Amino acid sequence: MTETKRMNALLESFRSILNNDQILYGDALKPRYHHIWHMDQSLEAVAMLLPSSTEQVSEIMKICHTNDQPVIVFGGLTNLVGSTETKGNEVIISMERLNSIEVPDLQSRTITVGAGAILENVQNTVAESGLLFPLNYGAKGSAQIGGAISTNAGGLQVIRFGMTRNLVLGLEVVLADGTILSSLKKVIKDNSGYDLKHLFIGSEGTLGIVTKAVLKLVESPNSRISAFVGINDYNKVVEFMRFVDQGLAGTLSSYELIWKESFITLTKDPSIDRAPLPYDYNYYVLIEGLGSNQEQDQIRMEHLLENALENELILDASLAYTSTELKWFWNIRENVDALVAVCDYDQHFDISLPIHAIGDTIATISEQLSALEGVTHVFPFGHVGDGNIHFMIGKIDESDNLRKAINNIVYQPIKGLKGSVSAEHGIGLHKKDYLALCRTDEELLLMQQLKKTIDPKNLLNPGKILDPN
Repeated sequence: MTETKRMNALLESFRSILNNDQILYGDALKPRYHHIWHMDQSLEAVAMLLPSSTEQVSEIMKICHTNDQPVIVFGGLTNLVGSTETKGNEVIISMERLNSIEVPDLQSRTITVGAGAILENVQNTVAESGLLFPLNYGAKGSAQIGGAISTNAGGLQVIRFGMTRNLVLGLEVVLADGTILSSLKKVIKDNSGYDLKHLFIGSEGTLGIVTKAVLKLVESPNSRISAFVGINDYNKVVEFMRFVDQGLAGTLSSYELIWKESFITLTKDPSIDRAPLPYDYNYYVLIEGLGSNQEQDQIRMEHLLENALENELILDASLAYTSTELKWFWNIRENVDALVAVCDYDQHFDISLPIHAIGDTIATISEQLSALEGVTHVFPFGHVGDGNIHFMIGKIDESDNLRKAINNIVYQPIKGLKGSVSAEHGIGLHKKDYLALCRTDEELLLMQQLKKTIDPKNLLNPGKILDPN
């Protein structure tokens, strides 16, 4: 059978289970793309399918399994590691129509949602019931829950609420052969054998297709307090974190660190935001506490900052007193577009390091990057409370040689420090060559065995994370 006949037969099989408006191919793919940063590049694929139920996903996979047809799943397309890049020979399954959001279960404090539900829509829905889904990051307006689960997304409140993995109670997943694995439980404690959902959380769609999830919710806080502080000594950054965490008695939700050059760029033209502190310090820390009484929590924060200033833990502080000031402070941290704007070309990183080693390691990496020919800017920032540091590197071109030279500098310390080349973005295509820096040979072998056992034909997101065995 020729390839054209094979494709026509495959499309005909899809028509037996889907409506015409659920199957896009040929010219209908031109408005589609593989990433939100590449909307000008038309999607290359055999077809894009838009199922509206788990059962339809299952039937699609049965057809693909029979025909040895590779598949890539699309969510909000905000990943940063090439997890949704295509070669053109894949069938794309878009989860956009599996976007159901059920009524929150107030007694169990859970909500059941489809994989295509937008994160911000889930947050807004549960907020109406006085609850909070605490997963929070910049792409929340377009990121889908299935993608967040498949990449084990992190974000701004990991220090208190954990990664996505900590917020998922149950999953419904379709395997490569179309088998539906449904365990939509609302219980927190379940020690009945292997906890299979954790195989799929963070696997980037290489082991199964998440179609539905039960998410854990918490009571919505009645107060939100934030402050920027200036510090010159990294050891004081760590010391102040312990001090403020203890002082806020478990309500510290974010502890963000911005290096001086990054802070300056985030708060001057072309950025629309201005600095709440002078440019006199090496480190700028943004803290957030979520509590129960705005007035009392604000007074407590004032006392903590005064105490920290008196004991020279910090050198300066600015407390947000209004919702406008809160928005201002957090716009500074979240508006990474201000960093991108000054770079002709940019390269992003999200490494994990032991907290004690961050200061010296980032200083060394920054110095080496600044000395590398072709690098124009070095912007470190991140969630220091959980050891996750981001780098945004400005450079003169997109050449492979420069990209690899930058990678080698950033990743070189990882193995010796027992860190990770990916704190929250995943591995995808772009970090495969560096996975061995943070995984042992035995771990990599077991990953290969899991992939081969669960997806023996290598149909699900092939080539991502691991090369075929």
